Order: sequence, then C-alpha cells, then structure tokens
Amino acid sequence: MTILKVYLAGVVVLAGAIVLNILAGWVGLATWYDFLGSMMQLGVLEAIQALHVWDWLFLLAIYPVCLGALAYPVLRRQT
Repeated sequence: MTILKVYLAGVVVLAGAIVLNILAGWVGLATWYDFLGSMMQLGVLEAIQALHVWDWLFLLAIYPVCLGALAYPVLRRQT
C-alpha cells in the first residue's frame, strides 16, 4: 500500500466526515463534536444520558460504517 493511497483515503474520510456532520446537524442528530462538548460542559454521565437512541445509532453504527464505506474503494484500488 502506497503512502499516496493512505493519504487519499484520509482525504476521502475527512471530506465524508464533514458532510456527515453537516447532514447530522441538519436532521438534528448529535455529532461527536456535540457529544464531546456536552461531556466537557455537563460531565460524562449527563452527556451520555442526554443522547437519544437515534444519536447513539448514528454515532456508533451509521457514522463509522459510512466513513469505512468511503475509504474502502480507495484502499481496495490496485495501483
């Protein structure tokens, strides 16, 4: 695996993360930035309790799967 491939995968994941964060905010889901900000402001337990089921589903399942799906074709490509 070349360093260029790793770099391109990182750029794709970064761009995807930005888009996913914008979409999450648009539909009212919590992002990791929101969650970490809440942890700093409210404390860990209160921040965890403040999230809804859809927030957890997005943060722990949808978000990583989408980012992985974006990186997969770049890393899989033969060079």
